[in-house]
Amino acid sequence: MARIAPLMLLPPLAFAALAATFLWGMNRDDPGSVPSAMIGRQAPPVPATTLPGKTQLTDAMLREPGVKLVNFWASWCPPCRIEHPTLMALSEQLPVYGVDLRDVEANAMQFLSADGDPFAALATDPRGRAAIDWGVTAPPETFIVDGDGTVLYRFAGPLVDADYQTRFLPELERALADQD
Repeated sequence: MARIAPLMLLPPLAFAALAATFLWGMNRDDPGSVPSAMIGRQAPPVPATTLPGKTQLTDAMLREPGVKLVNFWASWCPPCRIEHPTLMALSEQLPVYGVDLRDVEANAMQFLSADGDPFAALATDPRGRAAIDWGVTAPPETFIVDGDGTVLYRFAGPLVDADYQTRFLPELERALADQD
């Protein structure tokens, strides 16, 4: 009877382990999402700077009663421009706060004056330090925050199309229902 060398088993075992990893990854609920460490935690501080003539976003505003959104955006960000009409519509229903990320002040002001300003209050993050604290990977990112300042949900990407309808809106509706 022929004997199988132990090293001959290594390639099939490695393949089986790789196949199992891929299978697990494909069967996750949302394989495209990156979990946020902020969910269930108090919202980090926001920068103490804003754009000229705009209301300064403060940490106290994030802890006021009611559900609110915090949107990290920039005028140089094409997806931010795409989601802007959605933010304008949402701002008619609940407070939407903005954090302008690594932007030129004049460009941000021009963007808001040309396309409308959905933000009840703004902060600017010219060096991206607050974005790091919030776990933002790239704008746009939107956080749902409850009445005591707890981050309930993080949405990475523009608030448009099917992702907005199937992932973001159900979380927002759940947060609004839970506040009652």
